[in-house]
Order: sequence, then structure tokens, then C-alpha cells
Amino acid sequence: MRPLRCLTLNLWGAEAPLQRRMELLVAGLRDLQPDVVGLQEVREVPGQLPNQAESLAKELGYQHVYVPAMPFAGGHEGLAILSRGPILEHVAFALPHAESQERRILLSARVEFETIEVWIHTTHLNYRLAHGKQREDQVQAIDALIAARAGDTPSILMGDFNARPEADEIRWLRGQVSLGGRRTYYQDAWSRLHPNEPGWTWASANPYTKVLEFLEPDRRLDYIFVTPMRKDGRARIKMCEMVLDKPAADGAFASDHFGVMAEIQMTGDPN
Repeated sequence: MRPLRCLTLNLWGAEAPLQRRMELLVAGLRDLQPDVVGLQEVREVPGQLPNQAESLAKELGYQHVYVPAMPFAGGHEGLAILSRGPILEHVAFALPHAESQERRILLSARVEFETIEVWIHTTHLNYRLAHGKQREDQVQAIDALIAARAGDTPSILMGDFNARPEADEIRWLRGQVSLGGRRTYYQDAWSRLHPNEPGWTWASANPYTKVLEFLEPDRRLDYIFVTPMRKDGRARIKMCEMVLDKPAADGAFASDHFGVMAEIQMTGDPN
């Protein structure tokens, strides 16, 4: 079986130049051909902006699920998963520290990929620089939710975690520190293959980050995590690269974030 190709991207909602950005995203996804896509900051405003995930799915021939997380600009903002294969079920869970204007969730979907079923998870954590404790509580909740659905097939967790690799919430996911007396372990696809490269996904090279430059530029915030590799090769990271990270001829980018794409071996080696 070929590797599962996964892509994560913070869509940046409806920020200008919206039409141009969506054109670049559609063209980029057509070229990259991911099997599953985890999207954050997906918007829908009744009567003004059709659901962005639904629009992308129709344009590109994917199935999709979308769950709103919080109100935004007369509509709502949420998470979405696109899949080339059937989406068999999906479920969403509220994460700790939800507020009326900032509610974070985990969206999980069981998708069919060739001859197997895979749980794909996407999330978007609190963004404030001082919210490390909130994010610590959120990743612990996410880990418990993923574990409850774990099976023989590796699980994939993608999203915008709003934290650098050296932050405790990320180090905990990578098995490098304890939180609340607990440990876990996920592979960080980027660092697995590029251990000495920064992999900034929210970078000053992208002019769209200037809107929020008070949050510090040049950080790796977007991740693809994979449950531990098995002895037979399942969950091996075959490829990981930054995508949608180059400007078009007119200087436009698809988002203020760069995307991350990985290929993951989902079945055991035949020998």
C-alpha cells in the first residue's frame, strides 16, 4: 500500500485577498494531491461567505466534514477535514478553557484509505503567547481522546498548535517531559526527517504575518504528529516537507501560515 499523504494548513479565514488566496490553495492542492487535509480557521458567514471547506471539497472532489468552534464576524469559524476516501464517521470535542469568544476543539474523522480505516484528528489551540498552561491542558485532553479511538492502524494528529517545538506542550507530545504526572509519545513528522531545520510555518518571509507581528514571527506552529512507529514499519514517516510556502508571481500566498505535508506508511512491511 502506498503511504498516506497528509497535509495541514491554517486557512486564515476570510482575510484579504480572499479570492486570490483560494485560487492559490486550489491550485496547490491539485498539484500536491494529499489524501487527507486538516484545515483550521475555516469560516462560514450565512449570506456572505459559503463554507470554505465545502467550497474546496466541491472544487477538488474531496469529501469533507466541518464543525464550528466559535462565533466570528456574523458567522462562525471552525475546523475541517477533507478526504479523498469516504469519511465513515466524525466527532468533535470541546477542549479545556473554552470561552464565549475562544472555544477550541478537536475534530476527529474515521476515513477509508485503500483497504484500511484511519483516524485523522485536527485541532487549533489557544494562540496567546502566555497561554502555555491552557495549551498544556488542551494537549492532555487531545491525547486522551485519541487514545480512546486508537486501534491497530496508526493515528494522525494535525493542526496549528500555536507553540514552538521547545514549549512544554509540544515537548510533552514528543515524550520529552511530564505533565500532571503523565507521559505520552508521538512522532513529530518534521523533526523526524529535518532535526536541524527550524521549519518556520509562521514566518516573516510571508508578509501576511505583519497583521499579527506582536505575536513574534519566525515560529514553527503547525505540526503533523503520528503515533509511535511499529516494529513492522507501520507509522514510518516517509516524507515531510513545508508546502504552500512560496509566493505567486504577484506576491500572494495562500495563507499567513505555510502548510506541512507528510507521507506516512500505514501498513506493515511485507517481509
